[in-house]
Amino acid sequence: MTSLEHPNSGPLATRIVDLGAIARNIGRIRDITGTPILAVVKADGFGHGVIEVATTALEAGATWLGVATVDEALAVRSAGIAAPILCWLADPWCDLRAAVSAGVTISCANVETLEAIAALGDAADVHLELDTGMSRGGAPEYAWDALISAALASSTVHVTGIWSHLALAADAEPGSTAYQVKAFERGVARARELGLAPGVLHLANSAGALEHPDTWFDLVRCGAALYGIETVVGLTHALEPAMRVVSRVTQLKRVAAGTGVSYNHAWVSSADTTLVLVPVGYGDGIPRDLSHGGEVVIGGVRHPVVGAISMDQLVVDVGDAEVALGDEVVLLGSPSDGEPDAQEWATVTGTIAHEILTGLGGRMARRHTNKTQRTFS
Repeated sequence: MTSLEHPNSGPLATRIVDLGAIARNIGRIRDITGTPILAVVKADGFGHGVIEVATTALEAGATWLGVATVDEALAVRSAGIAAPILCWLADPWCDLRAAVSAGVTISCANVETLEAIAALGDAADVHLELDTGMSRGGAPEYAWDALISAALASSTVHVTGIWSHLALAADAEPGSTAYQVKAFERGVARARELGLAPGVLHLANSAGALEHPDTWFDLVRCGAALYGIETVVGLTHALEPAMRVVSRVTQLKRVAAGTGVSYNHAWVSSADTTLVLVPVGYGDGIPRDLSHGGEVVIGGVRHPVVGAISMDQLVVDVGDAEVALGDEVVLLGSPSDGEPDAQEWATVTGTIAHEILTGLGGRMARRHTNKTQRTFS
């Protein structure tokens, strides 16, 4: 068999994105909330492909798309997607004119951004962001009246929504969101008192949508849940990981006990064993901390990553298992099949699954599939 005939020929590592899983995850969120969904497709759709994810999400029933930057919003529009888009990291120095011309709804958290939009002289839809306790984006309560007044003073700026973001929704305890819900309701009431008719109200993120009905209002914003990340501590909602990362064995060698592996010999074999080389590393987004506790799957069996992960290579100890050159190596897959997922990597490396997924790339290829429903045990 030539290399061109080998079933694993092609890119050295590939991210395989199941758009069917994303569609089914949206369906599960809809079943829980019965509320319209804003699909968050920022950061290239959490690394899954912004246009493919946006198209799939809308076909699955999402009614809005959410992005962080103006450039992301314009990229979605340039693909011919006409659905409502909310962009929440705009400031007076962004290309606001292009965003407004493209019909992007811009989030405003301060008077300066709102006035810069008003100065364009073109009709623009905005959502005002209130800080209800995240202490990150959003207008603080003491600046809320000024932001509302600036909106009311413009004849071209139309406030079509008010929103905020949850800090503690990962806690399943119902009271974890109560303070922010009350602060949000106060802010909405004050806006109406001053003369705004804000339209759509939205507070819930993925965790809020999954476990906190008091946060649902008119729209739920879901990013992590679309991609199969469970965001509520200790609970699962039958979400499916949408990304599978595979590579292949490109070298194998038998070594004796006492053999040091990779830089600084941080790992030394305790017995005679077989080592395999996988051509992927931190230059492709594989966290170096997977050198300590990370595992991959070869032939349906888990094996440990050993030695320091390099920029474009990692080593796996397969013991006495029968492994051949070209065998598929599953780095990320489905826990239901006994494979690591992004959450497992996050636990091993001390981060969150969001960072794992958005960090993958480098020289990895990416392709999209649309698989049928999985069966959960």
